[in-house]
Amino acid sequence: MVVGRPDTDQPVGLTAPPDPPAARSRRRRLRLVDALVVAGYLGLAVLLTGDQWRRPERLFHQAGDQMLFEWMLARAARAVTAGENPLHSTALNAPDGVNLMANTSVLGLGLPLTPITLLFGSQAAFLVAVVACLAGTATAWYALLARRLVRSRAAAALGGLFCGFAPGMVSQAGAHLHMAAQFLVPVIIALVFRPATHRVRRDGVLLGLAVAYQVFLGEEVLVFVALAAGVVAGAYALADRAAARRLAPVVLRRLGVGALVAGALLAYPLWFQFRGPGHYAGMPFFAQGYRLDVASFTAGARQSVAGDDRHSRLLAPNPTEQTSFFGPFLPLLALLVVVRLWRRPLVRALAVCGLLFALLSLGTTIVVNRHNTGLPGPYRLVAGVPLLDLVVPARFALVCVPVLGVLLALALDRLRHRSARTWAPWAGAVAAALLPLVPTPIRTVPVVPVPAFVADGGWRAYVPPGRTLVPVPPVTGAAKSPATFWSARTGLAFHAPGGYFIGPRSAADPTARWGAPDRPTSLLMRRAAETGQVPPVGAAERRQAVADLRHWRAAVLVQAGSFPGDPVRTTVDALVGPGRDVAGAYVWDVRPLVG
Repeated sequence: MVVGRPDTDQPVGLTAPPDPPAARSRRRRLRLVDALVVAGYLGLAVLLTGDQWRRPERLFHQAGDQMLFEWMLARAARAVTAGENPLHSTALNAPDGVNLMANTSVLGLGLPLTPITLLFGSQAAFLVAVVACLAGTATAWYALLARRLVRSRAAAALGGLFCGFAPGMVSQAGAHLHMAAQFLVPVIIALVFRPATHRVRRDGVLLGLAVAYQVFLGEEVLVFVALAAGVVAGAYALADRAAARRLAPVVLRRLGVGALVAGALLAYPLWFQFRGPGHYAGMPFFAQGYRLDVASFTAGARQSVAGDDRHSRLLAPNPTEQTSFFGPFLPLLALLVVVRLWRRPLVRALAVCGLLFALLSLGTTIVVNRHNTGLPGPYRLVAGVPLLDLVVPARFALVCVPVLGVLLALALDRLRHRSARTWAPWAGAVAAALLPLVPTPIRTVPVVPVPAFVADGGWRAYVPPGRTLVPVPPVTGAAKSPATFWSARTGLAFHAPGGYFIGPRSAADPTARWGAPDRPTSLLMRRAAETGQVPPVGAAERRQAVADLRHWRAAVLVQAGSFPGDPVRTTVDALVGPGRDVAGAYVWDVRPLVG
């Protein structure tokens, strides 16, 4: 694919440069424009996260996912300050630990954010990460558009704005940092499709470094980039065979160098992910069930000004996966742009890519306005392919976001020298398509605070080195275990069983599941929490509780928000004896039981 002069797809820079004074003045103006655009992106990202900045006692709507990513950021800081293995941790799921490489550890965010995490805590680091992901992605696309694809800074700014702040990006950002961190995607694309035929080795090395870094941001996004780049390259080659023949050898050599560099850097981390301690196979949920409704592509997202909360919930698996909600007018505008600019090979390639990934997001069978048609979806063709079988189908629609952003920028750039009579209708159409998609601040929900006994370090008097603090109940699923949250907010000050992560069912069975393998005692607590009834507790259950506490190396059990008559509290009282209220928590000192 040739990325260059907007109207011809030829490399920019073939005309004679302007005289030096004019060039310097123009560069100053462009730098000022660039600074204002980036500042606007940052301001919008801060605005969207503002509810939590103002009210730190709340979390974004998918609170359990935020707890997980706060823990990952705190864990990255701990790896830096304590020199611990960044790919594995025993702070959760004690004593076995968690394979962080097999989870969404976002080390590419956590390591550079270590100073913020250490100074201001995991919540501030998470919010900065969200801002960086949204504004950084928009900025990176703006830079690619302005340097390679369009001459109008306004067109590039609008394209970058959509790429960074489309409804799908905002819905992911409040919960899934690994999906929102797409600021390296334009870098990878720019390096792969660089029109110059020299410096192949240098570009290949940079490509390998960018790919390796993206792995530590989010592997799922990298899979999408690889697939989309392949589709665009193939479609472009069919549209412009001469350019393909000329550039294919250079691109292939560049990819070869990049693969060697990335392979050398990622060999051990990927081995650790798929064969290291705590590795697992498959997914702990039915990924193919996370598909989109055809009607979602013209609907308003929950996090947009024209969004309908109730209706949008019916068209997507959950509020976080509203990746395809482009409103009633943008798909139509995109179709008009494609028809108008069809002669350009790049436009044809983008149209093929966007349509294919939109179809893949529909899953194995097509659903239209909540009615399952029974028609097979294209996703069936890739559902069993290794790696792709781990991808959530709904997220394929995220590829449509930059496709639409680039098409918008190309269309607006085409109008930059046109008369007002020609320009005004298109500007009105763009405004009508985008205004309903203006994002609203990410919603927040209240959360039970970390009890003072844990937050202020009162637990230290109970937990000697080598022993654990057991949050009650130590269960996972639906974020019912407080272990992850408490550990993140205290900087991984203690080790705990349980937690919110993906791991194997047991040492002998690598099948994926949420959280630690069940112990009989944790199952009793889970039953009490989920049913609201106290299960039968006898001598056998008490003996098993002691065995499980020894397995966990427990020193103290802690429950927040406890009250007399609470079924979980009553169950634990029956298992280990009565506890006592200490600094906002109910505490059971089990050291005499486990020795």
